[in-house]
Amino acid sequence: MVDDNELKKLRDIAAPAPGESAKARAFEAALRAYDQENISAVTQGSVGGLRLTERAQKLWSEIMQKKLIATPAIAGLVALPIAGYATFHLLREQPPKFGGDEKITETLADKPATLKPAEPKQAPTELAKDKKADADVESRDASDALVAPASPPKSESTALGGVAQQNAQGRGVPADAPATINEPESDTLQAYKPAPAPTGEFALDGTTSAPSRVARMPAAESKLIAPQPTAPADQIAPQEENRNRVQDFKTNPVHAALEDPVSTFSIDVDTASYSFVRRSLKEGAVPQADTVRVEEMINYFPYDWKGPDSASTPFNSTVSVMPTPWNEHTKLMHVAIKGFDIKPTEQPKANLVFLIDVSGSMDEPDKLPLLKSAFRLLVSKLKADDTISIVTYAGEAGTVLMPTKAAEKDKILNAIDNLQPGGSTAGEAGIKEAYKLAQQSFVKDGVNRVMLATDGDFNVGQSDDDDLKRLIEQERKSGVFLSVFGFGHDNLNDQMMQTIAQNGNGTAAYIDTLAEAEKVLVEDASSTLFPIAKDVKIQVEFNPNKVAEYRLIGYETRALNREDFNNDRVDAGDIGSGHSVTAIYEITPKGSGGEQIDPLRYGQATVNNGGVANADEYAFVKIRYKLPNEDVSKLITTPVTSANEVQSFDQASTDQRFSVAVAAFGQKLRDEDATAKFGYDKIMEIATAARGADPFGYRSEFLSLVRLASALGGNR
Repeated sequence: MVDDNELKKLRDIAAPAPGESAKARAFEAALRAYDQENISAVTQGSVGGLRLTERAQKLWSEIMQKKLIATPAIAGLVALPIAGYATFHLLREQPPKFGGDEKITETLADKPATLKPAEPKQAPTELAKDKKADADVESRDASDALVAPASPPKSESTALGGVAQQNAQGRGVPADAPATINEPESDTLQAYKPAPAPTGEFALDGTTSAPSRVARMPAAESKLIAPQPTAPADQIAPQEENRNRVQDFKTNPVHAALEDPVSTFSIDVDTASYSFVRRSLKEGAVPQADTVRVEEMINYFPYDWKGPDSASTPFNSTVSVMPTPWNEHTKLMHVAIKGFDIKPTEQPKANLVFLIDVSGSMDEPDKLPLLKSAFRLLVSKLKADDTISIVTYAGEAGTVLMPTKAAEKDKILNAIDNLQPGGSTAGEAGIKEAYKLAQQSFVKDGVNRVMLATDGDFNVGQSDDDDLKRLIEQERKSGVFLSVFGFGHDNLNDQMMQTIAQNGNGTAAYIDTLAEAEKVLVEDASSTLFPIAKDVKIQVEFNPNKVAEYRLIGYETRALNREDFNNDRVDAGDIGSGHSVTAIYEITPKGSGGEQIDPLRYGQATVNNGGVANADEYAFVKIRYKLPNEDVSKLITTPVTSANEVQSFDQASTDQRFSVAVAAFGQKLRDEDATAKFGYDKIMEIATAARGADPFGYRSEFLSLVRLASALGGNR
């Protein structure tokens, strides 16, 4: 507990200087005086938009409660005359009303605020005057929307030190441990791992309120209002309405091979969905079904698929057939693609334009501050002769850094550190300016890429998804690729980011922690930055003599028309250096007894054509792609026969079994019929047995997510 001497010390330290926020000063003083050793363990709770540790949060409540108890005389002297004056005038304007039984009926205005008994009036002391001055400043601050000031520039070693701590979580520390950034003592503390749930802002009186901005009441409408009861200091504010924009889609249906034998789709190497699902589960919520894109969950993990032998072939495909663990009557056709892994010494020069959203909506700890640390990591990964430019947009777009060689690291990092949020979101203008700058510094036979970092909240200029799609389709003709990185949880426009990434020769990732930033921008930098093939499409034709039915697991938002496969003008997904891509079909062999669709009455009619060619094949897989600097596609084909089949699920490779476990988990979260009776315990069993080599802890973290989903009862 805090005694009076400590309280007085805190009050003296926290007294605000002219123009300073009383809340920010008081918070800083509380941490310095009582929680110095835990200053880096920032997790949840806030004062004036600043994060508190759990210990500091509890201590703050105790300090404020004692602060109020320590000044009953001052509270009585200030509150009693005001309340009495208000009651007097209210009674004059609206006297008590009597009902038919002559009993007094009180109106709401007749009810005075509950006040403490008045203390004997005495002359205010110097301490009382100081406290009243503090109260006046705090009252003014409470009328304004308080936003934590931007973090001061951090040294490269500080940012990388935070990464080491994040890595520790994935390399042995429990996966759900909070992500932190270690910093020396400073006036501002930012948490790069968001709180598990919105907990509101802590007022100086120890109460909590919903985390929304407070508007100042116009003076003309100001009225004397009786004080309202306050909530307990540890009460959690109700969660705000989910304002994220996510594309809704229906799960792929089962198709009869006889009626509809061809399936066509674009590959998808995005990973945003997995990160979004992980964040939801760690915050104690079952993810919304439409945020679960099963193919992105599967492709989040690195797999050791067999790659091509030389760079002349950009990727290799491997097709396997195995029993389905959740249905004894069906089989899984597993299509694995591995891109050629370019050696670091052979990587082409990179011309990168960082297009950074600095609008007001990015003023959250898990948005712009995290974004700045993430891009610092990427800068440290680049070669000295790579080029970096920075374009920002808020109310309008502007160039912060003209094309600069990565060798001038200090200049680049300083430009990143000086970014500040504010204003509306002119995303269209930013996109145009970034592509223009990329073309000015275009590197022939190199990598030219715009890297957009945003929460997707475009509200100036073209903000409609279709308009932005047309803009990106036009810009991609310049030969500049696109990467989209989503930040933040509330108000995230995932739908818009998916739209422009899919139509701009691009990829999309969601970054919720510094550890995820390291994965995307450091560990997977080669596949993120260096494309080896573009417009990659897959088309599978099933043999109705062997396969009665089939369904594609995932890729709902990447479906293509059958005729799109041979149309080189139709955009599709891209593969980066060393990328792993997996697609899984669940197929029902003819006569297995697992058919869900009744056969056509006249569907078995045949003509005398001498039989069907290739009758022993399950399917025929075709993959079409373009090289990064070419516009004419090439074709790879693979027949699928019994030679591709294994007799038991356990005979499949470790990576194949783990990818199937992830596919089952994604379907379970989406509450799909196929896995309705397949429990989380079965998923855990498969994933645990197939964990294999896990140097970065990604698969161990997956197991923890399965346990969380099971505990939360997500679509049992």
